[in-house]
Amino acid sequence: MIGIYRGADLPTGMRDVVVALWQVSDPGNVGTLLRTADAFGAGVSLSVECADPLGPRALRASAGAIFRVPLIPWDEVPARKVALVAHGGEPLAGLALDPPLTLLLGSEREGLPEELAAQCENASIPTPGDAESLNVAAAGAIALYELSTRHR
Repeated sequence: MIGIYRGADLPTGMRDVVVALWQVSDPGNVGTLLRTADAFGAGVSLSVECADPLGPRALRASAGAIFRVPLIPWDEVPARKVALVAHGGEPLAGLALDPPLTLLLGSEREGLPEELAAQCENASIPTPGDAESLNVAAAGAIALYELSTRHR
């Protein structure tokens, strides 16, 4: 199946919550986070070097969310930023997560650069057992769910 659409027809606008992805290279993760953002009413912002959200794997993983979720330019996201870091952040459940808010997620291998994380409040998702860290798509889903439980 082939779909044809105009890039100008993709959604625009701002959302109170934005998931900002820093150099997330796996198109499946980008698509999954688009789909999760759609479920929770968030927007998505992609840094340079992120996987193409219009590539076949990202489109498949997004399950059509790319046509509902606005892609927000990196420099236009809400000013309050919470960076999800693997270690050393405040437990996510203990942070005030009042919108407008940007949840910043880093690349699969490297996470967020220290200089970028230093410009944000840092939060971690405690994992039981020996898990080093969570998959970026899983971490984003948990963070959006945590936010949603507080603002129903």
